[in-house]
Order: sequence, then structure tokens, then C-alpha cells
Amino acid sequence: MCAALSAREQGASVLVLERAPKEEAGGNSAFTAGNIRTVFNGVDDIRALCPDLSDDEVAMTDFGTYTEDQFYDDMGRLTEYKTDPDMCELLVTRSLDTMKWMRGKGVRFLPIYGKQAFKIDGKFKFWGGLVVSAWGGGPGLVEALTEACAKNDIKVMYGARATSLIHDDEGVHGARVRLREEGKTISIAARAVVMAAGGFQANPEMRTRYLGPGWDLAKVRGTRFNTGDGINMALAAGARPYGNWSGCHAVGWDYNAPEFGDLDVGDNFQKHSYPWGVMINADGKRFVDEGYDFRNYTYAKYGRIILEQPKQMAWQVFDNKIIPALRDEYRIRQVTKVRANTLEELAEKLEGVDGKQFLREIKAYNAAVRQDIPYNPNIKDGRCTEGLAVDKTNWANTIDEAPFEAYQTTCGVTFTFGGIRINTKGQAMDTEEVEIPGLYAAGENVGGLFWFNYPGGTGLMAGAVFGKIAGESAGKAAVGNS
Repeated sequence: MCAALSAREQGASVLVLERAPKEEAGGNSAFTAGNIRTVFNGVDDIRALCPDLSDDEVAMTDFGTYTEDQFYDDMGRLTEYKTDPDMCELLVTRSLDTMKWMRGKGVRFLPIYGKQAFKIDGKFKFWGGLVVSAWGGGPGLVEALTEACAKNDIKVMYGARATSLIHDDEGVHGARVRLREEGKTISIAARAVVMAAGGFQANPEMRTRYLGPGWDLAKVRGTRFNTGDGINMALAAGARPYGNWSGCHAVGWDYNAPEFGDLDVGDNFQKHSYPWGVMINADGKRFVDEGYDFRNYTYAKYGRIILEQPKQMAWQVFDNKIIPALRDEYRIRQVTKVRANTLEELAEKLEGVDGKQFLREIKAYNAAVRQDIPYNPNIKDGRCTEGLAVDKTNWANTIDEAPFEAYQTTCGVTFTFGGIRINTKGQAMDTEEVEIPGLYAAGENVGGLFWFNYPGGTGLMAGAVFGKIAGESAGKAAVGNS
């Protein structure tokens, strides 16, 4: 939708092809919490994005800052410095301006008080560089952008699946489109095409081929329609594959969640309070440093590690010290949860787990916690364990105060990292690094930005930044002003 709006600004006539029916439209964006990572240099930038903030709310909040340097550092560190430098620069330097542009299109934002800030001494303090969300979450973001398209005379065709690009030696000239309700395929001519059709995470064959064995067993957090169509069409037209094709964004997801995302539940099958507790596999053992970093910087890679565990699952365990502070997603009705008044009772209820080893593991863990270091969820507090096979770096709390709760998780894949190569104008490049006339790409169709891991909230930001860039370039090309 950002690409469509940007192209329209150039004077182009724009048609959006949405593969899903209207009630399932919006791709993965509709399944997100709507959190968006952006540069901001202080409270004035936040107020520009969230003008509804009152003076009292500002006075009781420490938003901090998230500078360009911090964003660069996070992108470099989490991708092991493999992120494409030109793409990363565009993402970082255009993030705030793109947010303001969306605000001008009618998208409203608000601070994420419930999940990204803790109240300490009467004041909310934000952590992890992630501060704002779209009003109404992902569905609200999709609704706002769709309304903006309608106001700008941009037509959206629902149930319209592009099956191939119309292309020749002179470039791309449109697409072949399968219309769901009519049951027929038509050709639509266009002077420029922007591919923004998502990754291949909803395609188990492609997941297994590129991500590796076992990925057919993962659940899909979002839409069932992101099956790699856009990427495959672009490759067939000569685009260069690019980026981390064996990588993806994958999280801890409720063990009994459905195969694909449920819009009524949204992203609440995720379970992201794990940094404050412990994760236990079927062998009854911890297997990862739950407190290695803030959730924003670990959740997108820990799903892969859960998938690698016996029976592709893990239980998150908490005691009464932490249970009241668990995120809202732990309180939904559709949750796989057990509760007990003793650890021995809990061990018996952990389905699929070696209970005796679990009790030994918790005893050893409790003994290893540095209780002399104060617990502080707002910072990497250094409250750690010492001497374990897998030590915990921060937020190590003993599991010893009844009642106890545990939540069963598996791997939920969000989106895939591999895609096609684009230049800084959003134009697709062929295998010889030559621009493909008439073909542009954005969002999960693009590779090279994310490798191995990802800072939380960056996916929506990247979709907006590169959508705006691709749409502007495509619009100029369509009206002969490129």
C-alpha cells in the first residue's frame, strides 16, 4: 500500500492486486502488533508521530532516544554485519521521514506502553529502541493505508492472484492474473510493476528446500497466502536471487496454534516473556540463554532454536514473582498452559518432558542465580547464573515461589529473509547486475537486508521505506518522468 500511494503521488494510475479475499487482506502486516522501529532523537519526534499525547503522558514517560547510530549498530550486530550497506542506510536514514509521510496519509501512531515500557518510581521507561505502534495494531495499519488508497483513487482487486509477469527483452509490461471468483485468468498491462507479495514462509515445500529439513513442521504466524509467488515470478523474469535464503524470522509460538495465523487472535500466540523465566526442552534441560539480550533482539532467532529441540517444542516456566508481569498474550483463552503449586506437581504436568531431569535442572539453576545482583527488567541488569552448561546473562530469577506456570511453545515462522536484488531506487536487478526495466520490489520480496536475526519492529519499517522508494520510482517510470 505504501508503494501504491507513493506511485500515485507521481501521477501514475495505480492498481493493487491482492491475492487474498477482502476479509483476509493485508498480508503479514494484518497479523502483527503494528510495532514499528524508527529513528527518533527525543520526545519532539515522538510527539510529531503521536500528536494525541498529552502533556501529562509526556511528563510521566522517559522515551529516551534511538539515533541513527543506534539503529546502524543494531542492524550490524544482529545480522553479523552482513546486512547490505546501501539498503541498511536507506532503512535507517529514511525511517523517521517515512513514518511522518505515513502520518500524513492518515496512519495514526501511539506509544507501546503495555509491552515496551516498565513503570519505575512513577515513570514509564522505554527499552530496546522500540517505542511506537500503529493505532489498532497491524489490522489498524492495513485499514488506514487501505482508506488512504481509496481517497487517492487507487483501486484494489481482491482475490486476484498474479501468476506470472508479462516480460520480454525490453522488460516487464504487466502480469497474468488469476481471478478467484470469476475462475479465469486475464492479462493486465502496466508500464511498471512493484512486487510486494511477501516471502515464501507459507509454502512448506520452499521452506524445506531453502530453510532446511524440519521446516515443514513449523507453524506459520501470518497469512496463508505468502507462498513465494512474487519472488518466483521475479526470478522467472531474470531477477537475481539475493540475501539469506536459508534464514527467516521465527519465534516461540503456542504449541497448539493453528497451521496459519488467525486474525481473531493476531500475534497473541507468541510468547515473549521468556527473558524473565526459563525455557525447558523435552529432555528437561535448558538449551538457550533466555536473557542474552532484550526480547526485541532475540525473539526472531529463538524460534529456529526451539524447532531444533526434541519434539520441536519447549516449555516456558515462571514462578509467582514473574507471573503478574507476563505480557498480555499469556492471558488469552487459546493458550497451552499448566499451573501447579509445587515444582513436583508442575513436572508431572509438563507433557512430553523428562520430569526428573526437569527438577534437577531447576534445582541447579536456582543454586546458580546471582541473587546479590538486583533484578531490573528495564536494563540488561547482569543478574546472571554462574557455572551452568548454559548460563543466563541477565534477568535470572529463581524459580521457587508458588504458584508456578508453564507455557508450551513451538516454532512460528514469520517471514523469510531471501528475496531478489534491488538497487537504491527499488528496481529489480538481473543476474548481471543490470536493471530490469519496469520491475520493482519491496518488503519480503527483497533480499539482503536481514541475515540470521532482526531487530523487532524493523519488518514493517522496511516494508514502508522500500515500498515508498519502489512506488516513487515505478510511478515516475510509468508517467515517463524517470
